[in-house]
Amino acid sequence: MKAVLEALERLIGKTISHYRVDAKLGGGGMGVVYRAEDTRLGRGVALKFLPDAMQQDRQALERFQREARAASALNHPNICTIYDIDECDGQPFIAMELLEGETLKQRLARGAMDQEEILSLGIQVASALEAAQTRDIAHRDIKPANIFITERGQVKVLDFGLAKVTHPFMRRFAAVGDDQPTATVDADQLTTPGSVLGTISYMSPEQARGEDVDVRTDIFSFGVVLYEMATGKPAFSGNTSAVIFEAILNREPVPPKRLNPKVPAELDAIINKALEKDAGRRYQSAGQMRGDLERLKRDSDSSRASAAPVQPEPRSLAVLYFDNATGSKEDEYFRDGITEDIITELSKIRDLWVLTRSAVLAYRDKPASAPDIGRELSAAYVLEGSLRRAGNRLRITARLVETRTARSIWAERYDRHLEDVFAIQDEIAQSIAKALRLMLSEDEKQNIVKQQTPDVRAYDCYLRGRQFFHQFRGKGFNFARQMYLRAIEIDPNYARAYAGIADCCSFLYMYFDSSPSNLEQAEVASRKALELEPNLAEAHASRGLALMLSHRYDEAALEFQTAVSLNPKLFEAYYFYGRSCLQQGKLEEASRLFTQAWKANPEDFQSPRFLAMCLKSLGKTEDARVSDEGALEVVKKHVQMHPDDARAILFGAGVFVQKGDLDTARAWTTRAMNIDSSDPAILYNAACNYSLMGETGKAIDCLEKSITNGFGQREWIMHDSDLDPLRDNPRFIELLQQK
Repeated sequence: MKAVLEALERLIGKTISHYRVDAKLGGGGMGVVYRAEDTRLGRGVALKFLPDAMQQDRQALERFQREARAASALNHPNICTIYDIDECDGQPFIAMELLEGETLKQRLARGAMDQEEILSLGIQVASALEAAQTRDIAHRDIKPANIFITERGQVKVLDFGLAKVTHPFMRRFAAVGDDQPTATVDADQLTTPGSVLGTISYMSPEQARGEDVDVRTDIFSFGVVLYEMATGKPAFSGNTSAVIFEAILNREPVPPKRLNPKVPAELDAIINKALEKDAGRRYQSAGQMRGDLERLKRDSDSSRASAAPVQPEPRSLAVLYFDNATGSKEDEYFRDGITEDIITELSKIRDLWVLTRSAVLAYRDKPASAPDIGRELSAAYVLEGSLRRAGNRLRITARLVETRTARSIWAERYDRHLEDVFAIQDEIAQSIAKALRLMLSEDEKQNIVKQQTPDVRAYDCYLRGRQFFHQFRGKGFNFARQMYLRAIEIDPNYARAYAGIADCCSFLYMYFDSSPSNLEQAEVASRKALELEPNLAEAHASRGLALMLSHRYDEAALEFQTAVSLNPKLFEAYYFYGRSCLQQGKLEEASRLFTQAWKANPEDFQSPRFLAMCLKSLGKTEDARVSDEGALEVVKKHVQMHPDDARAILFGAGVFVQKGDLDTARAWTTRAMNIDSSDPAILYNAACNYSLMGETGKAIDCLEKSITNGFGQREWIMHDSDLDPLRDNPRFIELLQQK
């Protein structure tokens, strides 16, 4: 056993199949879990290995494989997604969704929950059980340790290792080898008659007696979980297993309301019905139970709403990434680009607040309904659709949904030639404005119908470039620049492509390669973009950034101000204008601009962090703390979606330093450095964190390596308050003199 555990430990840093193992996350009796990267798809995953002691146990191996089969058959947002099942050197493993957050067991260690939290989580658990029950699958081990709560408050039911297919016809397909059903093992044969599976305190009476069970056993276990959520105490307890079994079989738990007077009578009744010892008197399905929980939540929400002043519904819209109807990975850049351009077009409408790309990115290719996403994002309306490209033909479907009523208020299907893609985007934007009864000004109409380029081939190159640009890596910026250059070769008058080149060169200069040629190219390309399209807000922002990097701060300020006047919602204009002011030590102005940037893009984690830096330097300690808390909340959401975004991890580590949680700060900084210890931007941010933690040697080592590898912002280094602890250090002084 020890040898195998050591072998598993040696997996860290290795690549198994197409999974690169990063770290161990934890382990228990039924598995050891590691964080890894799927190198094919570029996403984080969790790898669960079966412990060696159980690999010779036929029943344990079957349960492990059954977990993968059962969960993979249930494509549901509240069930942990299974991606793959494989084997490495005789070690079976499951590749599954990587989650950030805590288990319900960990949450309950802090005590009972309030009604709102119970209902929010309970409805999601019931929804997951309902999905399983529609496939005649009983989980048979519902307990707090198998209910995970992500940092966004989403429930994920885990561990279907004890799951049972209860439908007589489906049972024969429950084991390995579904393509050869006559050779499979019946699910019931994995346990001996009369044996007890599950966790004692959460078992149903029929499960405790070792009887045959159906999906109603999960209803009882869920009732036990709800009881503990409401009271902070177990429904059935005792010093021995025998005492707990006796309580489950013969004793009624103390009514939840008696232990916690805040529990409403309706919730008390729901829990008591779920805990009926006679399965026939219980809820007969998770759907029925979910319905009662939802009704209670709706009534509770209505009561709170009636007690509060009625607020007018904002005209806010979330544009979801369209479904890629072809399913081809090759078409994802095109789908993403079309969606993002529709977001851009709609953002030009003054009276419509359109959520940013980063706000909806987490829902790309996620199986959730438009109204549910609208509620999570607090968007009054949601635009969803699909896109299919075949040769020179393009089919786009679009539907506008009202979040509150789930009512479709506009829908259309476009079957056109590929070159009509621009007209389709314009028609969608204008149709939505009409559906929402928005009066467009003449300028807004003209901005919406204005084509980026008449050549769809140039547009295609531009979209490919933008996909690389969003990777925020040195190679990504170089690839993006090449694609933008191809777009210009096809259409020499493509202003956005010139602005894209300017941004690539500026970012390369700032973070990866501070050579004069990058700065010169940013200068030339941004000037050309404005010559071609003087009223393009994005081009003015690109020009401002290039001028800022050339230390022409007054000229840069005029460009940023022009960009904001043309598009008051343009995040980049506020953000880089704020950075320009911060570099010059203009902290009050920088604070105002970072506040505006955060308002323009609430999903951005950089603006609130820089805002906190400015406020702290201005002596506004409490305001800085609030801003840092906001930054940390955004970072956690971002890292959950992008677990390998080292920059975000380092920004989060910086906040942990400010909170005094140095252990977490060190762990997060180390995690980021393990992702890429040569990236100049990563090294610079790590240097800031080490500086604030008082680890001067590490800070200067990272800073020196960052500059050597291409970090080119001397003025930023001069005014970055995170580096203040280093300023009297001789190595730091010498480093600045060399720069």
